[in-house]
Amino acid sequence: VQLQASGGGLVQAGGSLRLSCMASGRPFRKYHMGWFRQPPGKEREFVAAITSRGASTYYAESVKGRFTITRDNAKNAGYLQMNSLNAEDTAVYFCAADLELTGGYNVRYSIPREYDYWGQGIQVTVSS
Repeated sequence: VQLQASGGGLVQAGGSLRLSCMASGRPFRKYHMGWFRQPPGKEREFVAAITSRGASTYYAESVKGRFTITRDNAKNAGYLQMNSLNAEDTAVYFCAADLELTGGYNVRYSIPREYDYWGQGIQVTVSS
């Protein structure tokens, strides 16, 4: 599956952005999806994840209550709604897909190396 992320940009602190991740090549419904980010000078970190049918979602503590992950399998798309953004959210954001047949997603969702496919990174910059 190929992933194409979009929706990044520059926003003021307190503002919102919605990231999109469009999938192609294989049925998106067969993949769990995660969002990760890499702040300047830091390692890639988990942001949010959603299971293949959307039944379960997971969030990093730092974004819980501010970010919402959703998906629309009919459109082969996943989304990350980001509200109340602050300077610490500045990073390159990545969407990733994990084949559901692998199993055990509930314990693997936050680990980057567990994902099979990655979209290109998109920059999100929050000005304070």
